[in-house]
Amino acid sequence: MPPQPRPSILEIEPYVGGESKVAGANRVIKLSSNEGALGPSKRAMEAYRAEAGEIHRYPDGGATALREAIGAAFRLDPARIVCGAGSDDLLCLLAQGYGGPGTETIVTRHAFAMHPLYARYAGSTVVTVEERNLTADVDAILAAVSPRTTLVFLANPNNPTGTLVPWSEIARLRARLPETVLLVLDLAYAEYLDDPRGTAVVDLVEGGANTVMTRTFSKIYGLGGLRLGWAYAPAAVVDVLNRIRSPFNASRPAQAAAIAALADTEHVAASRAHNRRWRAWLAQALESTGVPVRGTHGNFLLADFGAVGRSAAEADAHFRARGIIVRGMTGYGLPGMLRITIGTQEEMEAVAEGTAEFMQRADRATAHV
Repeated sequence: MPPQPRPSILEIEPYVGGESKVAGANRVIKLSSNEGALGPSKRAMEAYRAEAGEIHRYPDGGATALREAIGAAFRLDPARIVCGAGSDDLLCLLAQGYGGPGTETIVTRHAFAMHPLYARYAGSTVVTVEERNLTADVDAILAAVSPRTTLVFLANPNNPTGTLVPWSEIARLRARLPETVLLVLDLAYAEYLDDPRGTAVVDLVEGGANTVMTRTFSKIYGLGGLRLGWAYAPAAVVDVLNRIRSPFNASRPAQAAAIAALADTEHVAASRAHNRRWRAWLAQALESTGVPVRGTHGNFLLADFGAVGRSAAEADAHFRARGIIVRGMTGYGLPGMLRITIGTQEEMEAVAEGTAEFMQRADRATAHV
């Protein structure tokens, strides 16, 4: 008999990322992965290219300069920052460090798919709690806590629902959770909020020993291809992460590009303004065709075709025929919805036109039944 994995591993469905190709399409508009609409800053690209002659050298394993740059940008203590290959890397490490067989990890019904997957990787039992109006329900989370609970994963804003739990509610959750439970707040989309620093979360992290904030360079900074994220955590959690992370989990080019990206505040501000403008524009455009929109706190929105008796799968096929790739939500338990990343003006206009055409066709088809 060949080597056998832990049985629970074979129960895990692998994560499927957003698609990027449509067969037969000459031009593809990819709006399936929540990538930054304006891409990386020129300064970040220049810093990346400058590393070309040094890629035979190992990076600084402690990401010292990058942690200092993050600390300066967000007014944080660099000693409490840990960097990784995307925030995914750090979420996985937290699941391994604080989960495991005999423990329970709480996630919400429509949580980011990797939250329960990482808990299962670690051998934890996943406890899924219901949401209210596609938004995490603090009381439901608290009711699910048991003596075996060691972790709560909560994204805010959440992906894929785009909803936001008020920070006062997050503080209430932290206050009522047992001190032994680590609250992991995934803030991948924080830069799109009015307070990109995440002040309320920073206060929670700095005010105790049991809250962690994770962040990413994959969204507003446009560095998804470089895989770089960071966590801000209490000293004891930082110690755990540094013990179990890979020694060189942030490459030289990624660190250099991220430092330059942080310094290019004009590009970040432009990206935030672009997202705010075109998210509102697309929401209005879709709703004018009769398609309700859910969740608008990230760089994406949910188009709820099911709410008006239309097929999201048929809408997806219609978009694909036009070379537009969005993200189906069946895997998240939302089969009537499509998640659409906020892209460029041209891309948003193409989505709006495609939606209007689809709804008109669907209306004509219904009228002839």
